[in-house]
Amino acid sequence: MEITFRAKNVALTDDDKSQIAQKLDHLDHLVDGVARAEVSVREEKNPRISEKELCEVTLHTRFAVVRAKSAGFGVMAATDKVIEKLEHRIEKTKGKLIGRSHPHHRLPKAPEVVLDADGIDEVALLGGAQIVKSKSFAIPSMVPAEAALQMQLLSHDFYFFTNHETGLPAIVYQRDDGDVGLINVNGD
Repeated sequence: MEITFRAKNVALTDDDKSQIAQKLDHLDHLVDGVARAEVSVREEKNPRISEKELCEVTLHTRFAVVRAKSAGFGVMAATDKVIEKLEHRIEKTKGKLIGRSHPHHRLPKAPEVVLDADGIDEVALLGGAQIVKSKSFAIPSMVPAEAALQMQLLSHDFYFFTNHETGLPAIVYQRDDGDVGLINVNGD
């Protein structure tokens, strides 16, 4: 597993890095195919925050991207909390993936749709602000329930995908009442 470390306001020693790498290797038995891990550690300078050290880990596996973030009274304490969260999310995801592998739930795989920002020649103005950064993503084709799972794994409020049922772009989002909403985008 390839591990990338980033630190802000915290000095990570080689011993800290090896301990974190050892704990992440422990997750490898839960998921086959963890290709890459990104570890970000920082210390908050706000005196009102008691648990100042924050740790965020993003795992890139062959079936999903799993992210967790936690705070603690030290780098290793924050890391331990993140590892626990990752274990929980991986176990939850594995259960959902196994449930979906039932023959009644299998759908034919659709080709990936690539969202490409090339071809934008003008600078767009939004209330006096300019678009200064542009990204391109591969938009996967999946059913809305799978998109909601990906949204939860990434700890995001929304997830953009191609609805496998309609073949059109769609968005799932976290509602204030705790449920998940679906927005289907049509060509009209």
